[in-house]
Amino acid sequence: MEIATQQNGDLLDVKVKGRLDNYWTEHLRRNLEEMVRGGAHGIRLNLSEISFLSSAGVGLLVQCHTQLKGIGGSFVVTNPSERVKRVLELCKLTPILLAEAKLATPAVHNTEVRRFSSPAGSFEVTECSSAKTMTCERVGEPSHLTGCHFTERDCRILAFPATVFGVGLGAFGEGFDDAQTRFGEFLAVGGAAAYLPTDGTNVPDFMVASGELVPELNVLYGLSCEAGFSHLMRFETSSAETPISLAEVVRTALEVAGAPTIGLAILAESAGLVGAALRRSPATAAPSKDAPFQYPEIRSWLSFSAERLYSRSLALVVGVAAGSKCASLDAFLRPLSNGGPIGHFHAAAFSYRPLKKGNLDLTTTVQALFETETLQGVLHLLTDDRAVAGTHQSEFVRGACWIGAAAEIR
Repeated sequence: MEIATQQNGDLLDVKVKGRLDNYWTEHLRRNLEEMVRGGAHGIRLNLSEISFLSSAGVGLLVQCHTQLKGIGGSFVVTNPSERVKRVLELCKLTPILLAEAKLATPAVHNTEVRRFSSPAGSFEVTECSSAKTMTCERVGEPSHLTGCHFTERDCRILAFPATVFGVGLGAFGEGFDDAQTRFGEFLAVGGAAAYLPTDGTNVPDFMVASGELVPELNVLYGLSCEAGFSHLMRFETSSAETPISLAEVVRTALEVAGAPTIGLAILAESAGLVGAALRRSPATAAPSKDAPFQYPEIRSWLSFSAERLYSRSLALVVGVAAGSKCASLDAFLRPLSNGGPIGHFHAAAFSYRPLKKGNLDLTTTVQALFETETLQGVLHLLTDDRAVAGTHQSEFVRGACWIGAAAEIR
């Protein structure tokens, strides 16, 4: 199969030559996915030299049309060969796939968009309509993790409706006894919650709000914030070879918010995540000064990779950050880079999907992500600053970041 591309304004013309059977459909799919990852949201597919179109090929055309339409883009077939035209007519897809390509006109908002750039990339900031200020509540004692001193007295049940987000150590279940063997890293935002059980399955689990169902977690410690996001910041790296670090996103978000402490929810294409996750529940072990961070015990307690994980996935990142030392949150926040901001962030990695352009509703976007994509993993993001490895931290290509200034910390 031959594939040729040409940019025409906002539209990318793609010409394909050969057979579009099940084998070559996968080849075309991979190429189209790379085009979308590269920012092409308006695609015209020229099929004038396609001699055969199977059902697999038809499925790809419909999938691409649906995906790009869903993010405000467009995907149409142009100049179909007689064979292609006949198949599309029989499938009654001609009115959909052969319509003239048009990029969806973004909804008009009266909100001002502020654009700026830095050596790391470009940014767009809009104000959100939320009038509520953000409050942040500390839950439990993270210091109990050192030595595994958690008991039933440390466990609280927290609900996470769409207005509340949080991170910490928790588990789904009916109270402490039920959750005792599964406590692991969790995050919650937009009416959805995910965590990584420590019962040996190594398969992340999640709950999404529906009707009167609200996700609840048994929490040993964490941060719970009443969401009052004041800004939406879109960002994109200046070059695919130099992704934007988590520290840079947080540093810029602090400047946008103009506050010493902020809460963040980030949805971005990952260039690789650096972090760790518990392998065992700290609520089942007898107290010990060596667990879980002392060598060699740490190898059986923590899963950590020196290499970046979940590259090319879509990452949902939730947490709290400060520009400098914050006494009220000192037990929770750690440096994100040398001399940079401090924070506590957890991430959930999903199969890739492009983000809609323009304004994004956090709850709608997050719940659609949980419902349509595959949850691949959950981890606590860390900065690997060991001299032998050089500094490594989580990095992103492009994404959206919801920012709120923490007006009160309880």
